[in-house]
Amino acid sequence: MAEEDDLPVRKPRRLERLVLDTLGVEELNDYIGELREEIARVEADIARKQSHRSAADAFFRKPS
Repeated sequence: MAEEDDLPVRKPRRLERLVLDTLGVEELNDYIGELREEIARVEADIARKQSHRSAADAFFRKPS
């Protein structure tokens, strides 16, 4: 019997996977557009958080 603790931990999915077989070309293009919008939103949030982090690092940096 294999130990369950030895199995790699899988990250939970944040997006549901669509069954693509049921979608037409136009619907697939729309879906791609929605995904690109979500990617852009997430990238903007990452940039905002990195900016805040850089500002905090600069503020708390010890003087040389």
